[in-house]
Amino acid sequence: MTVYAALYSDEDMSALVATLLRSRGLDVTTVPEQATLGKTDREQLEFASSMSRCILTHNRVDFERLHLQYIEENKEHFGIIVVPQKNAYEVAQRISILVSTLTADEIRNQLLYV
Repeated sequence: MTVYAALYSDEDMSALVATLLRSRGLDVTTVPEQATLGKTDREQLEFASSMSRCILTHNRVDFERLHLQYIEENKEHFGIIVVPQKNAYEVAQRISILVSTLTADEIRNQLLYV
């Protein structure tokens, strides 16, 4: 069992958020680092899942829809965390609290909001 969820930061997230999460000891990679810029939201979620990573995004509407599609299709993902567009320090703190409170298994297949 993995304790902390590994994270994949969507292209709409600030690079500073990833840096701040890493400084807290979390495993984070980003769309630019993975050279997946321009992929559709579904492709990003599939990519995150292929790497066993929970995706971080500001894109609530599209990822709520994708989460429901995954349920209907009996597909699994490693979690979706919807993040408000706020100060990067506040966002990183909220994500850090959530990820340190729930295990990777508890986040798997969940749509969560911070």
